Amino acid sequence: MSAPAGATTKEEQMPFVTVHMWEGRSVAQKRALVAAITQAMVDHAGARPDALHVAISEYPKENWGRAGVLGIDMDHEPAAATSDEEAQA
Repeated sequence: MSAPAGATTKEEQMPFVTVHMWEGRSVAQKRALVAAITQAMVDHAGARPDALHVAISEYPKENWGRAGVLGIDMDHEPAAATSDEEAQA
């Protein structure tokens, strides 16, 4: 049975995984990340490793914010109190 017009078959699918993260990881870490993502897509999504693309987009901390704070400013925030410290307060 053939696929309907416009539909893709499993062999034609090209999974594309995009990773957004702060810059600073080594090439070895990125190799390991790409290998792990590829294996996870094979194991859990039925992807073919030769058809899978993984793109890593890295951002300087001054170009990324979370909870209203730039990444470069997060490094300077005081550490959160641990439960032991909170118990002593």
